[in-house]
Amino acid sequence: MNFSTTKPKVFFKTFGCRTNIFDTQVMMSNLKDFEVTQNESDASIVVINSCTVTNSADTTARSYINGLKKLSNNPKVIFTGCGTRTKGEKLFGENKIDGLFGASEKENINEFLKLDEKFFKLGDLKSLDKTVVEEFVGKSRAFIKIQEGCDFRCSYCIIPYVRGDARSYEESVILNQVETLAQNGFSEFILTGTNVGSYGKKMHTSLAKLLKKMSLIKGVKRIRMGSIEPIQIDDEFKELINEPFMAKHLHIALQHTSKEMLKIMNRRNKVLSDLELFEFLSSNGYALGTDFIVGHPGETEQLWREAMKNLENFPLTHIHAFTYSKRDGTPSAIMKDMIKGDIAKDRYIELVEIIKDKNYKFREKIKNSSIKLEVLVEQEKNGIFTGFDQFFNQVSISSKEDLVGDWLILDDYLVKENKNEARFE
Repeated sequence: MNFSTTKPKVFFKTFGCRTNIFDTQVMMSNLKDFEVTQNESDASIVVINSCTVTNSADTTARSYINGLKKLSNNPKVIFTGCGTRTKGEKLFGENKIDGLFGASEKENINEFLKLDEKFFKLGDLKSLDKTVVEEFVGKSRAFIKIQEGCDFRCSYCIIPYVRGDARSYEESVILNQVETLAQNGFSEFILTGTNVGSYGKKMHTSLAKLLKKMSLIKGVKRIRMGSIEPIQIDDEFKELINEPFMAKHLHIALQHTSKEMLKIMNRRNKVLSDLELFEFLSSNGYALGTDFIVGHPGETEQLWREAMKNLENFPLTHIHAFTYSKRDGTPSAIMKDMIKGDIAKDRYIELVEIIKDKNYKFREKIKNSSIKLEVLVEQEKNGIFTGFDQFFNQVSISSKEDLVGDWLILDDYLVKENKNEARFE
């Protein structure tokens, strides 16, 4: 990445998931004639890496674009990411943006940003990047994209239509990426992608095999993963769960805990086998998170109550909950029995409160055990440092030392409502 005082400045605004965070770093790595700035008010160009998983994501991006027009520097606005295939053409036609390029075109960003005229380069849904990312601006952890796209076709999901079918990076490319970043001082790696658990499909390899090889690279201390499907945690993967390089947290996408709702959603997982898996992982000391959609069409009060009754049995500690958002072009968009917004909101609150309580009890249990927290400190604000432990719980640390980037082993800390707190002398 190039920095100078004479090159035009570019600000990147990233919405959405960890995959987008990685994609932004790919774009930054391909800039040769521009300087990256952390302040949009200094930028002559703003690149928006968009998310389109919900209506809210689309609305947020549009609001951000409108806000840019109020800046005195009047930057050019370039749009990329998943939203290019759902809202990009409309934004371009309305002259809200000065240029657009799809995800497959991001390695050409330097040439696009040099264009004086408006451009529309949607690209394809089959390619994979070749860029080796050597750093992550403002990050203590490194994100590694191991695959792209998804072969699942859940009723509600737009992502396969904007990211394409599942395809994996070559193992050698990923390991080279990890080795480069480890040499540059990164020690925690987060594997990301559209459907991480599908890694290696049609390539005679697997996620478990990749993890083993990553763990042998000097400097790799901890590996986390993005969301993985229950059916993708096979016997080969289970053999790794107690390896020291594995973070003691997995995010496993359930989406619901009602048998009937899983059918309506065209999901591949089953409630009873999900529960068995979660209990197995929990017995091995894992914190467990999940995705959960509230208010999907067909979610009657009876099915909701059944789901919450089942949920009580799951040893969950984290939740990524969101209310159903209609995405045009998906099967769910034309389903009947839509759920009213106020009902969905109440259910969302109920769900989040249940998991919040479970998380607090989990952290108390860890505190009362002999387990120490292994925290990678990520950032500092007003003298308070924050990072995540091996269970993906946030820890706030007060200290007079500069701890950013350090690993801390903590056994003396306080369990607060939403996080743990500690002092480091």
